[in-house]
Amino acid sequence: MQWSNEASQQGISTTKPPPEIELEFFGPKPGSDGTYPRDKAKAVSGEKLLRSIMQDSKIELYATYGKVMNCGGGGSCGTCIVEASQLQCYLIISSILDGRELLNERTDTENKYLKKKPESWRLACQTIVGNKENSGKVVVQRIPQWKK
Repeated sequence: MQWSNEASQQGISTTKPPPEIELEFFGPKPGSDGTYPRDKAKAVSGEKLLRSIMQDSKIELYATYGKVMNCGGGGSCGTCIVEASQLQCYLIISSILDGRELLNERTDTENKYLKKKPESWRLACQTIVGNKENSGKVVVQRIPQWKK
């Protein structure tokens, strides 16, 4: 406690920065060169929904229909589906989760819209990234319903 008091008197910050979650987003289909388009973002753990992070980072979230018909994040349309995945060889998206433990559990709304979908599929408007204490990396595929 004495060190903390001395540090604050000397103008040295004694608080740790909040933990961050690193996010990597892959597009739904490979480009002409065979690689999936990628975007990256960071967020303070536990402070934002995945939808907000994507919008703030200008990362495309919706397919054509969803751009026009989304509910604005209210969890009533199911158009903001994403998949938390691990990328293998930078070409093939697998259904093995990477970073799932850094997301909240599926909500009742997600269970309603995604009950017959893989557990790795989430609604971005319902998915909280982090829990204010954890840090790490989450890999997300945008618009997984386009995956073939």
